[in-house]
Amino acid sequence: MTSKRIVALENGCSRDYKVALVFGTSQFLRSGRPNPHYYGRIDLAALLYQQDYVQHLLLSGDNRSQYYNEPAKMQQDLLERGVPLEAMTLDAAGVSTFDSLKRSQEVYRLNQLLLITQGYHLPRALFIADHLGLQAEGCIAQGPEWAAMRNVWFREMAARLKTLGDLYIWQRKPRVLGDPQPIDF
Repeated sequence: MTSKRIVALENGCSRDYKVALVFGTSQFLRSGRPNPHYYGRIDLAALLYQQDYVQHLLLSGDNRSQYYNEPAKMQQDLLERGVPLEAMTLDAAGVSTFDSLKRSQEVYRLNQLLLITQGYHLPRALFIADHLGLQAEGCIAQGPEWAAMRNVWFREMAARLKTLGDLYIWQRKPRVLGDPQPIDF
């Protein structure tokens, strides 16, 4: 059961984790408007760092072309919010929730993580973390109002079903694993 490990900042996000994994997403919606999922994650990550909830941020996302690089954009926006460069690590091969979590374990050698994403995404992320043997909790980032979430909710339900297949039927491997690059303190 993952629900007991999901909290909002005002309800006491855990201070037991040195590293927070920030899941990537596009800065803009297809309409061209700013993506509230993106800004919710960035704002929460900066706040958690500034209030000493975490010491380091692992920014994991898609880097499919020179024109689209989620981790680099997150880093840029976090620098503007006062997070120092040395407090961030970019994971440009985090193309899915599974890949981000598996790479945090295998490439960055982390066993404990605070996960930063929206509340609808955290149960799946924590389920995958449990399957991988990671100790993790989730801190809920702000996002859009529920009325704007209909399509996202259907996408998340499909992703949850796919996760079951990935973990228990196909025994999925990350698209890119790479050599170890431990995050040390």
